[in-house]
Amino acid sequence: MRVPIIILAGGKSMRMGREKPVLRVGDRPMLLRVYEAAEKVGEVLVAVSKNAPKTRELCLKEKIPFVETPGSGYVTDVRWLLREFGPFISAPADVPFVKFSDFYAFLKTFDGRTSLTGVLPLRLVPRDLNPLIYRGYAIVGLNAVAEEGEEFFELSNPLLALNVNTPDDLELARKIAFLLK
Repeated sequence: MRVPIIILAGGKSMRMGREKPVLRVGDRPMLLRVYEAAEKVGEVLVAVSKNAPKTRELCLKEKIPFVETPGSGYVTDVRWLLREFGPFISAPADVPFVKFSDFYAFLKTFDGRTSLTGVLPLRLVPRDLNPLIYRGYAIVGLNAVAEEGEEFFELSNPLLALNVNTPDDLELARKIAFLLK
């Protein structure tokens, strides 16, 4: 079963105060970092909305396929995408250190029926990060979206715990990118 990877890049970026997908981490915008990792393993589409005009412009400039969602919020947009495309792998545009192997693990495991929520065991979360914790795991933003159920899917990339939501997160991501050069 061919399952598309959809990068969610149409949010309002309220905590950041500006469009996150176009902000640079290292030598390129975050969206391009996520897209380049995803395109190594499958069909990729970027979900934009009226909330993200600069992200739409970046997609046009880089010839990245995109779709415009209603932009009414995460849950509404994910439901809309599920109706339009069927089961898919979702990734936020603000996880700049996602790897192709993270996407590959999802594609290899996802059966198209049961949703998977990407999690990271807390022992793998770097000390200075404060990810969303649920049931003893860090929620990392990568998901497999389907019609029924939900299971946790353990990943092992510690840098998935860094979701860039605030100016402080962006500064940390830029420092890490510099160190990883």
